Amino acid sequence: MFTKSIPNMCTLGNLFLGMVGIMLALDNKLSLAAIMIIIAMLLDGLDGRVARALNAQSELGKELDSLSDVISFGVAPALIMYISCFHDMHHALIWTVTAVFPMCGALRLARFNVQSGSPGYFIGLPIPAAGGVLATLSLFRDDISAPYMIIAMLLLSYLMVSTVRYPNFKKIGFPKKAMMYAPFVILAGVAVAITFPDQLSKLIFLPLVLYAAYGVKENVRRLSRRRRRHREQSDKVFNDHSS
Repeated sequence: MFTKSIPNMCTLGNLFLGMVGIMLALDNKLSLAAIMIIIAMLLDGLDGRVARALNAQSELGKELDSLSDVISFGVAPALIMYISCFHDMHHALIWTVTAVFPMCGALRLARFNVQSGSPGYFIGLPIPAAGGVLATLSLFRDDISAPYMIIAMLLLSYLMVSTVRYPNFKKIGFPKKAMMYAPFVILAGVAVAITFPDQLSKLIFLPLVLYAAYGVKENVRRLSRRRRRHREQSDKVFNDHSS
């Protein structure tokens, strides 16, 4: 019975870290708040793999995961961004932009739960990646002005509900023997993150942005290839009719 609960414990750990991130942001400890989101991403990637390894997948776990993700990767990063970059800009636009991000995240999760995606791909930017980008992006508040932050936030919101395809690494499993080392890996990661919160958050920002950009690049290339193929077919039909 305990073994079957391990994946849900990972999911609840994800939710706990999201709440801690919110409280740290309210205390203006923004680097640590961003780190909590990154560690929550680690647990979010772990729960599904543990569930498959233990054959403990369930509808309860699926719904709990989505609810946790809305808090940890939707509400928490939006609040971190609001406090770090927008708190002096009290007007409707800022409130709307801040609210739109978790709303799009919730739509993304709901669509994921009811629709079957492409094998090996996510449809739309996964909310953990979007939340991770937003939380770490907030740490560059001294280098990037607020209007660009707003544009980035809206772009991430759009990518979550878009049809852009992103590689799905969640299906990559690991053997049961490796699970005994997972808590030590997480503890080591937490120790490093708390010791170097600002540096580590900014370091993790780069691969997350590259992942978000990769999906856009591949989607543009796929659309260009499709248009070129359609144009070639149209030209072929026109030439056949002309001859």
